[in-house]
This record gives sequence, C-alpha cells and structure tokens, in this order.
Amino acid sequence: MVILASIKADIGPMRKNLFSEKLNHLKSRQLKIVACSAIYFFCLLCSYFILRPLRDEMGIVNGAINMQWLFTGTFLAMLCIVPIFGLLVAKNSIKRVLLFSYSFCIGNILLFYFLFKLFGATRSIAISFFIWLSVFNLFVVSLFWSFMADVFSSKSSKRYFGIIASGGSLGALTGPIIANRLNSLFSISSLLLAAAFFLIIALFCILVIFKLSNKQAHFNKDSENIKFNSKVLFEGIKKIIKSAYLLGIVGFILLYTSISTVLYFEQAHILEKTLTNSNQRISYFSNIDFTVNAIAIMGQFFFTGRIIKKLGLSIVLASVPLLMGFGLIVLGLHQSLITIAILLVLHRAGNFMLLRPGREILFTVSSIDEKYKAKNFIDTAVYRGGDALVGWIFAGLFTLGLSLGTIAFLAAPAALLWSYAGRKLGKQQQQKENILTLNESIYEHNAQ
Repeated sequence: MVILASIKADIGPMRKNLFSEKLNHLKSRQLKIVACSAIYFFCLLCSYFILRPLRDEMGIVNGAINMQWLFTGTFLAMLCIVPIFGLLVAKNSIKRVLLFSYSFCIGNILLFYFLFKLFGATRSIAISFFIWLSVFNLFVVSLFWSFMADVFSSKSSKRYFGIIASGGSLGALTGPIIANRLNSLFSISSLLLAAAFFLIIALFCILVIFKLSNKQAHFNKDSENIKFNSKVLFEGIKKIIKSAYLLGIVGFILLYTSISTVLYFEQAHILEKTLTNSNQRISYFSNIDFTVNAIAIMGQFFFTGRIIKKLGLSIVLASVPLLMGFGLIVLGLHQSLITIAILLVLHRAGNFMLLRPGREILFTVSSIDEKYKAKNFIDTAVYRGGDALVGWIFAGLFTLGLSLGTIAFLAAPAALLWSYAGRKLGKQQQQKENILTLNESIYEHNAQ
C-alpha cells in the first residue's frame, strides 16, 4: 500500500507537468498562427495599396467622366467570377483552392507587367487593369477572411481577429509609401513587381499556417467530384436565399456600401468646390488615408478584442452605423470639408477597427460552404453591386436637383437601419455560438 501511494504521488505531478507542457505547446502554436496570419494580411494589403495609385491613374486615363462605367464593369466581372470560384471550391480541397487562387493572381500581376512594358498605358489595358484590381482587392481579402474563419474558432476569433486585422492596416500604411518611392525612382511597371513579391510572401504564409494548424486533414480533404452544372455554379447564392442569417449579412453589407458610396460622392462634390488644386486634393487624400490607418492599427492591436469581449458583438456592429446616422444629419445641416473628413475617418477607421473584424466573426459559426461560397459572393458581387447601384441613385438624385444636404438627410435613416441590422446579427451569432459550444460539449462527454 505504501508503495502504491508512493507511485501515485510520483505520477500526479508528472501528469500535471505533461498537461502543462501540452497546454503551453498549444498556446505557442496558436500564437505562431496568429503572427503568421497578421504577416499574411500585411503582405496582402501592402500588395494592393502598392497597386492602388496605379489603378486610380488608369481610371483617369480612361476619362474621369466614365468612372461610373468602370464600377459597373467591375460588378459585371464579379458576377462572372463568383460562380467559377464556386465550382473551384466544390471540386477541390481548401488548400488547393487557396494556393491556386493566389498563384493565379500573381500570374495576372506579372502579365500586366509585361503588357505595360510592351504597349504602355493604352486605354484597353487601363480599363482591364482598373476592373481587375477592383475585383482582385475584394476577392483576395474575402478569401483571406474565409480562411481565417476556418482556422480559428468563434471564441478565439474574438480574441485574435483584431490583432490580425492590425497587420492588414499596417500593410495599408506601408503600401503607399513603397508606391511613392518606387514611382519616383523607377517606372510604374516596377509597382507590379513589388506587389507580386509581397503576394508571394503571402502565399508562403498560407503554407506555414497549413503546417501549424491542427486542421490539416480538414484543409487537405478533397470535395466530392461534382459534375459541372448551374446548381454547382450558383450554390453560394442558393445558400444565401435559404438562410435568414446570411440574408441578414447581405442586408448589412448593402447598407454599409450605401453609406460608403454616399460619403464618397459627397466628398467628391465638396472637394471639387473647396480645393481646386490637384496637389491639395492629393495631400487631403493622403492625410485621410494616413489618419484612418493609424487609428485602425492602434485600435485593432490594443482595443478591438477587448471592446468585442466587453460590449458584445451586437453592440459593436450597431455602434459605428449609429454614429454615421447622426453624422449624416450633421452633414445635411453643414456641408464642409472638415465635416466630411471627420465622417470619413470615423466611417473607415470604425470599419477597419470594429466592423470588419465583427463581420468576419459572423462567419465563424457558418458551414464550410457558407464560408467559402456564400461569403465570397457576399463580399464581392453583393458589395460591388451595392456600390454601382447607389452610385447611379446618387447621380440621379443630384441630376434631379437635390442638394448634397438633402441627399445626406435621405441617407440618415439607412444608417439607422444599418445599426439595427448589426445589432440583430450580433445576437444571432451569439445564439449560434451557444448551440455549437453545447454540441461540442455533448460530443466530448459522449466520447469519454
């Protein structure tokens, strides 16, 4: 008996030490995944913001008066790409989908590099590049967050998504700096090579995350061999139609793009009257971008996770839209450059700091098909469709003689509706998370 008691006394601390070592190992591995995900997002947005000035220049090459047609072309391109991507997801493993998608984008960048080198900025190349980069931006970012929603659980996403998002904001700050430097020293085609370089690093980050994740079997699992038909192509849309939760997210995105477009057009008209010098306008845009991204980085790194945990997702998703509703009323009463600048900083920084991480958390309780098929359609076609539609509505109202103040007043109720939709979605996400947690607990109990 004494010997048995002695053995138990020795085994007890040993088990405790082994459990502690395993727990530390798991924490260390997760922190590595978080760090790699932040670097991945940094490279992704850095690549995009290196190319963004070139895209804007291509829009001018095509003629500023034709800008609305470029947005419409972008929307139509989205409609063509989404079903093709749905087929890709249906027939391949998640790992293969990600590696192929980013490799394809790198190939496109290199193709444009040679086209610019050989033919210069012709009108057809300018139109193609503008539409391609507009699609590229939403597509690769949507794919990134789909992957993140798959890698992290609902609980861990609330803790880490803010930190990961801060990596993207840092990339958004770094990209324009690199673009300005390269453009002053070399030709515009050098921007394409720099963007391709950062996208290649992002691709390596994906491989590292695959290696570190404990879901390797899940990511490598091939989808069923499904025949090519219309049902497969539009499966993402079918998922949305059948789900009240996904339809709610669609409504939230449409309201978000509506307010974004109204603010963008209001800014354009106010700038046109206030700042007549091109250099002054460029300086204004640079200051807005820097302020937005600086606030976003600090907020995402230090406050996003804490705010979501403290206040809850529903309040977070409702807060920024509510501020925008009151802000649009102020803009309706007083149209000035300072007013629109403050609203844009609040809107964009609030999106990067709170709304975007919060939106992605909504998908952590969704199925694989919803994360990769339905989400991709929402983040691309729905997003750009909202941009194009509201852009034409704004132009029509302005042509009819409505003032900027009146249009701002008309947009205020949409912002309040946007706030209500965000609050409702946050509550639905919490309910779904509770159900998933309960099911996991029951499964673990039965497995013992």
